[in-house]
Amino acid sequence: MQRRSFLLHTAVTGGALALTACGATSSVNTTAGNRPVQRHQKTDTDADAAMARLTGMTPGARELLGKARGSLIFPNVIAAGLGVGGQYGEGVLRVGNLTEDYFSLVSLSIGLQIGAQSKAIIFLFMSQDALDKFRRSQGWSVGADASVAVLHAGANGAIDINAVNAPVVAFIMTNTGLMANLTLEGTKVTRLKS
Repeated sequence: MQRRSFLLHTAVTGGALALTACGATSSVNTTAGNRPVQRHQKTDTDADAAMARLTGMTPGARELLGKARGSLIFPNVIAAGLGVGGQYGEGVLRVGNLTEDYFSLVSLSIGLQIGAQSKAIIFLFMSQDALDKFRRSQGWSVGADASVAVLHAGANGAIDINAVNAPVVAFIMTNTGLMANLTLEGTKVTRLKS
């Protein structure tokens, strides 16, 4: 049992480091002084596009966003794997229409998977308490620090906003629409250093 735990921990750590290294350089310009600024500008632009896609393709999403105390938007989360997989993305926390800070997202999974794909993950903090806990955290994990309800569209393509009662909800979206039956358990969100 200890050996299995050690191997799992080693695979998870190695995968996270590899994904972090890949993700950290994907949108960086070669001018050293402007790297963080340019990365943040790209993240903001991509986050705007992801939110426009969400509200454009999902009835009820705009109203739910209006009720949220804050949103954490990861517009380009790259998931890849061969047996052991993981995902990495950079995102932005917005309260109202104001950007507060930038974060990275990392998660790992074990199981049958191959290839790579991109998706957007959008967390909505539906209560002030949930948003405040996130802001105070030094590293926030889905499952350990907060339960997150992953939303999906019903048969009519809409979100039933009256059924949303979790303090933190999330949308997982590809180019074709919202993904269902996925979990974000174990996903780690960390503030990016400028």
